Amino acid sequence: MRIAVSALVLAAVALLATVSGKSATAGRQHDHSAELDWWESGVFYQIYPRSFKDSNGDGVGDLTGITEKLEHLADLGVTGVWLSPVFKSPMADFGYDISDFRDVDPIFGTMADLDRMVQKAKTLGIKVILDFVPNHTSDEHEWFVKSLNNEGDYRDYYVWRNGVNGGTPNNWQSVFHTPAWTQPAGQTQYYLHQFDKKQPDLNYRNPKVKQEMADMVRFWLDKGIDGFRIDAINHVYEDPQFRDEELIDPKGELIWENLDHKYTQNLPECYDLIYDWRDVFDQYKAADNVTRLMMTEAYANLEQTMLWYGNANRKGAHMPFNFAMINRLSKDSRANDFKVVIDEWLNAMPAGARANWVLGNHDRPRIASRYGRDLASSLAVLEMTLPGIAVVYYGEEIGMEDNRDITFEETQDPQAANTNPDVYQQFTRDPVRTPFQWDATAYAGFTVASAQKTWLPVHPNYREVNLAAQKAASNSMFKLYQRLIKLRKEHTFMHGDFESKVLLNNVFGYTRTLEGEQSYAVVVNLNDNDVNVNLQELHEDIDTARVALTSLDARMKEGDEVTEVFHVVLGRYDAVVFEIASSASALGASMVMLLLAAVLRSLF
Repeated sequence: MRIAVSALVLAAVALLATVSGKSATAGRQHDHSAELDWWESGVFYQIYPRSFKDSNGDGVGDLTGITEKLEHLADLGVTGVWLSPVFKSPMADFGYDISDFRDVDPIFGTMADLDRMVQKAKTLGIKVILDFVPNHTSDEHEWFVKSLNNEGDYRDYYVWRNGVNGGTPNNWQSVFHTPAWTQPAGQTQYYLHQFDKKQPDLNYRNPKVKQEMADMVRFWLDKGIDGFRIDAINHVYEDPQFRDEELIDPKGELIWENLDHKYTQNLPECYDLIYDWRDVFDQYKAADNVTRLMMTEAYANLEQTMLWYGNANRKGAHMPFNFAMINRLSKDSRANDFKVVIDEWLNAMPAGARANWVLGNHDRPRIASRYGRDLASSLAVLEMTLPGIAVVYYGEEIGMEDNRDITFEETQDPQAANTNPDVYQQFTRDPVRTPFQWDATAYAGFTVASAQKTWLPVHPNYREVNLAAQKAASNSMFKLYQRLIKLRKEHTFMHGDFESKVLLNNVFGYTRTLEGEQSYAVVVNLNDNDVNVNLQELHEDIDTARVALTSLDARMKEGDEVTEVFHVVLGRYDAVVFEIASSASALGASMVMLLLAAVLRSLF
C-alpha cells in the first residue's frame, strides 16, 4: 500500500510540474543557453568614437576615452561594442575614408590605445567589433597615390574609365550629391566614387584587391578582434558595362535619390564576396571554436537583404542589419504596420538564422526625435523583447535627441555640406552624432571644462538629459534599459516562440512562450490616449497576469496583479510586459492539489 501511495504522490508532483509549466527535475531547470552562441541573443552597442568621450581636451572623442567609460557598458549589460571607424584617415567622411586599414588614426590615439581598450573590454566580458569599410579607400591611401601615378599594378586597384562625349563615363551619381566620377588634374580618365570624391571605389574585379582585403580581415582577427560590421557592402561591385542608370521620375532631377541603382548596388558578386569572407571567419572558428561575428550593412529590400545570410550552398553574414524599423516605421505608423514589418523579417529568414532589431544609428534621426520622448521608452521595450539580437546606438539608453540647432556653418557632414543652407537639414547626419551626455557639467562631461569647443555642439538639453542624473533617479531610461537587458536573458526571451497580433484600439501585442518556462505577453499602446486591452485576444487561455516591466511613467506599475485580463487599461503610449498564466494551468494545478490532498488523507 505504501509503495502504491508513494507512486501516486510522485505522479501527482510530476503532473503539477507539467501543468504549472515548470521543470520537474528537483528544482533544476534545463540549461537552454548551451544551444546559443555568444552573439545569438546579444545586445550590441554602437559607439561613434568622435562623440563618446574625449580624454585629452581636443574636443574629439578617442580610444582612451572609450576605455575610461567601458564600465558604463558593463553596467548596462551589453554583449559587445561596435566601433565606427578608428582607422587612419584624413577624415573627409569622419573615418569612412581610410588611408591605412592597419593603423589607428592619431586623433583617436595609437594602436597601443586600441589594444588596451580591447583588453579591458575582454576583461569586462565585452566583445569588440570593428567597422570595416571595403567599398573604397581614401584618395590619400598609398594604393590610390600609386594608382594616380600608374605605378606597378595599382592602376587596376580602382575603377578608372574614359569619359564619353566630353563628359563623365555615364550618369551615375554619388550618395553625397555630386557626380560619381572625378577627373584628377593631368589625368585623361575618371575614377569612380559612389560617396565623396575623396573616397575612390576599389575594383573588386581585380583578384589582387580581393586578396588584399581578405588579408586585412585576417590581420585584425589575429589581433583578437571579435568581428566586423561591414559597411555599405552592397556598393562594392558595379555593372561591368557601366550602363546609365534610369531616372525613377523621368522629369525629375539627376540626383542619387532619383536613380534606379540596379547597376551600382546589390549585384550578385557582392554576395559572393561576403560568402568568401565568411569562409575566412569560419577558419578561425575551426581553430578555437570561437565565433568571429560578421555583420553586414546594406540598405536594400527584404529579398536582397536575406541573401546576405547565405544561399543553399554557402554561408554569409551572421547578422545582416535589419533597418525596417528605421526605414518603414514612423510616429504615424499603426499597430498593423509594426506587425507587418516584424513578421515579414521573421518569416523571411532562412532556417537557423537569427533576427536582429535596430531602432537607430549614426545615419538616421534618433528614436526620441523620430517618435517623441513618450514613445521612445515603449519602443525600447518592444525592441528588447523581440526574438534575436538588439542593437543600441550610443545615447539611446538615456534618450538623447537630435540637435537640430547646428547651423550650416557648423555642419561637418559632407552629405549636407555639399548642399546649401536652404536644404542641408534634409541631409545632415550631424544632429544624431553629438557628444554623449555624461553629466550636467561643462560640455556634458564629454571633455574637460577648459576645452575651446567640441567637434559638434553638445545638445542644449544635457543638463536634464544625462547619465549621472538617470543613475541617481529612481526610474529612468537608463534603468529601464538595464532591466530590459537583464530580462532578455530569461530563457523564454532567448529561445521562446513568438506570436504577434494586432489588438483592438491600435495596440500591438505578442506572446513569448517556451515549454517549461514562464510565459510572457507584451503590449504596446501606439495611441496618444488611454485604451482598454483584452489580453485574451493574444491567447484565449490567459487567466491571470502580473506586470513584470513597463515603459517609463506607465499607468500600470511593476508587480501589479491583473485578474480581469479582458479589461486592462493602458496609458497613452504605454508598453507593458506581463507574466501570464493560463486557465488550463490553473485548473490543472487545482486538480492536482485535490489529488494530493486525497492521497495524504489516505496516509493518515
